[in-house]
Amino acid sequence: MKEAMLYRQLDEKRVHCFLCSQQCRIEPDETGKCGVRQNREGRLLSLVYGKLIAQNVDPVEKKPLFHFFPGTTSYSIATVGCNFECVFCQNADISQSPRLYGGIYGRSVSAEEVAGQAQKEGCATISYTYTEPTIFMEYALDVAALAKERGLANIFVTNGYMSKEALDAAAPFLGAANVDLKSFNDSFYRVQCGARLKPVLVTLEGIKAKGIWLEVTTLIIPDLNDSEAELKEIAKFLVGLGPETPWHVSRFHPAYRLNDRGATPVETLRKARQIGLEAGLRYVYTGNVPGDDGENTFCHACGAVLIGRMGYSIRKKNLKNGSCAKCQTLLAGVGLD
Repeated sequence: MKEAMLYRQLDEKRVHCFLCSQQCRIEPDETGKCGVRQNREGRLLSLVYGKLIAQNVDPVEKKPLFHFFPGTTSYSIATVGCNFECVFCQNADISQSPRLYGGIYGRSVSAEEVAGQAQKEGCATISYTYTEPTIFMEYALDVAALAKERGLANIFVTNGYMSKEALDAAAPFLGAANVDLKSFNDSFYRVQCGARLKPVLVTLEGIKAKGIWLEVTTLIIPDLNDSEAELKEIAKFLVGLGPETPWHVSRFHPAYRLNDRGATPVETLRKARQIGLEAGLRYVYTGNVPGDDGENTFCHACGAVLIGRMGYSIRKKNLKNGSCAKCQTLLAGVGLD
C-alpha cells in the first residue's frame, strides 16, 4: 500500500479525498466510492498501488484512438476499482470488483516492470485503461514518468471525472486521452453512473487547454441517450472544443445490469455520425461495427480516404508527411506517418 495523493485530514481522523469529483469524505476504516482508497487512522492509502488486474498488448485503435500513432500497439494496464457505478459497464467484473466481491485483487508488478515490458513488446505507448485510471493515479504517474523517460507516450482512457488537481498532476506525462462523454444529460449521469455531467465537461475543456491530444467516445444506448436533440448537443459542445476533435459513437450491447434492451441499431450510429459531421466535426467514427464505412478516416477537405480500417486493423494509408496524399490538407493528430 502507498499513501494516497490529493487528500486532506479532517477532524476525528476523517479525510477528504479530492482526487476526483466525487470529493469523498471518508470515515476511519472506510473507503471512498472507488473502493480502493482507504482511511487508516487519518491517513488515506491506495490499496491498488502496483496491483495489476490486467496487462495486455492492444492496438491503439482499441482505446479507441484513431489519430494518435495509428497502427501501433499500446501496453494496456489496469487495477480493480472505479469511481463510477455504470449499470452498463462492459468491464464490471474488474471495475466493480471491490463492491461486488469485497476484496482487492491483482498481481504485484513494479512500475519499472511495466515500462520495461512495454519496451520489450515494441509498444509505442502505455495505456491506463479498462477501469478508471484516476483511481490508481499514484501508480499510473510512477509508470508514466518512466515511460516518458524511455520515449513512450502515455494514454488515459477515462470517464473524465478527475479533479483539476489530478489533471494538473497527470498532464505533464500525458500524450493523449480518450474521454467517455456518456451523455449530455445530468440525470443520465446521476441515475446510470452515480456521477454528474458538469465535471466531465470541465475535464474535457481542461485536457484540450493543456494541449493533450483528445478523442471522445459516446456509447449510444437505445432510449437513454440516442435522441437527435441530445446527440446535437454533444456535437455542438465538441465543435466548441475544436472541430478537429474525433468523436467515436459506439454501439451498445447488453452488459452488466442493463439487459432490458437490445443492441444499438447500426442506423442509429450512422445518424449520430451524420449529426456530428453536419455540426462541423471533421472526424466522426462508428464503433463496434467492423467493416462500416464510418471506421475510416476521410480528408475533411476533399473526402479522400486517408486511413482505411477494418475493426482495429489498418488496411491502407493515403498520407504523405501527415497530410492527404491527394490534396495535401493536414490531418489532425500525432504520429500519423
